[in-house]
Amino acid sequence: MATAVHVKDVGIQDFDQSVIDESFRRPVVVDFWAPWCGPCRILGPVLERLAEEFKGDFLLAKVNTEENPEIAQGFGIRSIPNVKVFKGGAVVDEFMGAISEGEARHFLRRHCPSDADRKYAEGLACLDLGQAQEARRAFEEALRADPSHGGALLELGKILAAAGDAEAASLWDRIPSDSPQQEQAEPLKQALEFHTVCGQNGGLEACATRAVAEPENLEARYAHGCCLAAGGDYRGALEEFLFVVTRNRNFREEAARKAMLTVFALAGERSGLAEEYRKRLAMVLF
Repeated sequence: MATAVHVKDVGIQDFDQSVIDESFRRPVVVDFWAPWCGPCRILGPVLERLAEEFKGDFLLAKVNTEENPEIAQGFGIRSIPNVKVFKGGAVVDEFMGAISEGEARHFLRRHCPSDADRKYAEGLACLDLGQAQEARRAFEEALRADPSHGGALLELGKILAAAGDAEAASLWDRIPSDSPQQEQAEPLKQALEFHTVCGQNGGLEACATRAVAEPENLEARYAHGCCLAAGGDYRGALEEFLFVVTRNRNFREEAARKAMLTVFALAGERSGLAEEYRKRLAMVLF
């Protein structure tokens, strides 16, 4: 039997009131389960913990399909556990089977934004308007509400990285492994090396001047490529790195080749730019 504050056992007598009517006030997550169902016994406690974590942003309604076959039949339940999200009196989303706590949290956040989610959305809106400082404050507030918020950690790290702040890497390291932002953070952490190399060589203007004056100097061309990549000129960076690979593929333990792979990730693995230079790199290497 459910005992948590934001969890309720629901049956045929109170389904309309507890689920349909309540869903006009907040999302209602209905967990269709049965005592004999092993995956249900795994998923149920996960959902109950999340209901308390979300502090009333949604109601978890547990429907025992053995005791309420009419409800299960009415919603076409053929396999359990089956979890349906109700909003405005209708089902808007669902999943079947036991999933991890991280996956369940991500699923619920799509429908039940937390205070941290709202601050994160505010930060994204500020970025769209070019208001970097306001965005930074919003992401910092999101992290005060939820120190492990993947989106806020990712975006605040980007802002710090653009300012040359090495703390960006520590933020990206904090992104939970089951967060959808974790994969995005990996190439960004690698890209911090571009800022470091560029700064160590005097910045973009100095590196560009040296690369033009010493076109066969691989250190100069590599440093210039790092500056271009740090500034978002991915095509220019790829040209410089490819030049280095062409002259010496083992330069700095294949640093230029690895840098190209990082730029592919930053530009988008399936982007036209990445495809173009991936083919050119393959022609050089093979």
